[in-house]
Amino acid sequence: MDFEISRAQQELVDAIAALCGRFDDRYWLTRDTEGGFPEEFYRAVADAGWLGIAMPEEYGGAGLGITEAALMMQTIAESGGAMAAASAVHMNIFGLNPVVVFGTPEQKQRMLPPLIKGEAKACFAVTEPDAGLNTTMLTTKAVRDGNRYVISGRKIWISTAQVADYMLILARTTPADAVRKPTEGLSLFYTKLDRSRIEVREIEKMGRKAVDSNQLFIDGLEVPEEDRIGEEGKGFHYILHGLNPERVLVGAEAVGIGRAALFRAARYARERVVFGRPIGQNQAIQHPLANCWASLEAARLMVYRACALYDGGRPCGPEANAAKLLAAQAAVETCEIAQLTHGGYGYAKEFHIERLLREALLVRIAPITPHLILSNIAEKVLGLPKSY
Repeated sequence: MDFEISRAQQELVDAIAALCGRFDDRYWLTRDTEGGFPEEFYRAVADAGWLGIAMPEEYGGAGLGITEAALMMQTIAESGGAMAAASAVHMNIFGLNPVVVFGTPEQKQRMLPPLIKGEAKACFAVTEPDAGLNTTMLTTKAVRDGNRYVISGRKIWISTAQVADYMLILARTTPADAVRKPTEGLSLFYTKLDRSRIEVREIEKMGRKAVDSNQLFIDGLEVPEEDRIGEEGKGFHYILHGLNPERVLVGAEAVGIGRAALFRAARYARERVVFGRPIGQNQAIQHPLANCWASLEAARLMVYRACALYDGGRPCGPEANAAKLLAAQAAVETCEIAQLTHGGYGYAKEFHIERLLREALLVRIAPITPHLILSNIAEKVLGLPKSY
């Protein structure tokens, strides 16, 4: 059992870190203040060929695993870009995994290369205002009409919809009262985001201003049959092949945010002199920071345990959920301790800690809340009765 990353993986981390070094704290502070998609960063990642890190080589990807993708996303978040940077490329890394697994050769050739090259942006349209995390109860409908479907409904918390060209959307093709199980009758589509049929309304939020979150109002969107992924009615099963990698990568990003805050706080504690000594000499400062390091390391190891399972083709649902849960908890705690270490300066934008804290709070609640993670683990791992 070896917990060290390989030389090739370390070279990947070094290359990503060097790329991120071109986008300093001032860049991300500006994006946080003014908003606007970080196109320069996105383009740099695309031009370097990293958007397809986990996509098949025959379609222009690097053919690497979720382990390497997690290393990449942790490094991006740890650079100081946090979720603004990570979310700018996040969808490209995991989002079309259902297409990779279940798409036809024609669909893969048509859909994957533009995303890998950065020629097209996509969003992930699953969550709805009334269904929330109860995905089987979504009400967006896709009604078949000859060789096409007509989609109508609402989606919410859809990232990058302001700039996306395409969307991966889950819709009900068979009414819920006409199927044996609620997980049946849902179909998955990857199709153009036609703004003549979709109103995209941005949601003002606490953090990650550079990457938009939106509500979508879909009215009569026509989708050709060839944009349906896999069989009709099996979309819920297909979407799971994107959810576990997403949770693993969010966990890695949370670890990165926590480490960004931790090392800034440690540097400040070494340099800040009060009462004739650096504050980092005081155990009241040392111990909380050291405890944060231990929590982040434990979360990081859980992330890579989930990565190893996924890349090995083994079930990883509880591990992916636990990785996200532990990493998000550690990130929020670390950012709070980092803010307290800085004292009043931790509240000032120029020190970037308050920005990291706001973005860490995002991974605490998205893409799945800690409450549902705990309920799922209680049921699937501990054999307790289902509570939801």
